[in-house]
Amino acid sequence: VYSDGRPAGHVTVIDGRTLWFPGSAQKVRLAGIDSCELPQWAFDPKRHGNSLILKPVPCGPLSKAWLKRLIGGSRVVCRISSYSTDGALAGRCTARGRDLAVDMLRVGWARVKGPSPASLEYLRWQRYAMSARHGMWATYVIDPDEWRAKAVDRTLARKPIADFNLLSERGHEISPPFLDARRRPPRSDR
Repeated sequence: VYSDGRPAGHVTVIDGRTLWFPGSAQKVRLAGIDSCELPQWAFDPKRHGNSLILKPVPCGPLSKAWLKRLIGGSRVVCRISSYSTDGALAGRCTARGRDLAVDMLRVGWARVKGPSPASLEYLRWQRYAMSARHGMWATYVIDPDEWRAKAVDRTLARKPIADFNLLSERGHEISPPFLDARRRPPRSDR
């Protein structure tokens, strides 16, 4: 911890947007982004073989794994800006001088949540990930807020079929994929 109270040091990654600083016993949420909850599933829109069932994608664990990969063994420094709704600190965190929220948005395992001081930059990176179909933007996935409101079973033993059922009654998915997203049209400007 810095003398001005900023959490700093090695962290444990709780999920795709939450860090734990064991030295100061502080939980910090990355401000301005949201990601899938650990038990949350997404679904690959491409059919695999003759199966009519969409292939489940562990959205929450993949989001957590990417954040762990981004941090590695580096020290993390956070500039706290507010408290999240559950009482955790919320702020902009960096590792090796890189904004962790920007990197999570860039690889597609987070989405912009609410207004923040960095919203314009964050939205630019989210649009980049969406257009490239990175991470969760290549799947059918329920908005994390809607998932939190509807999911009854939030244990890690949650089966993909539970989220498939939620997907069928969703208000909207945040990433409607296109089957031809990977096929780029020929250039027409030449």
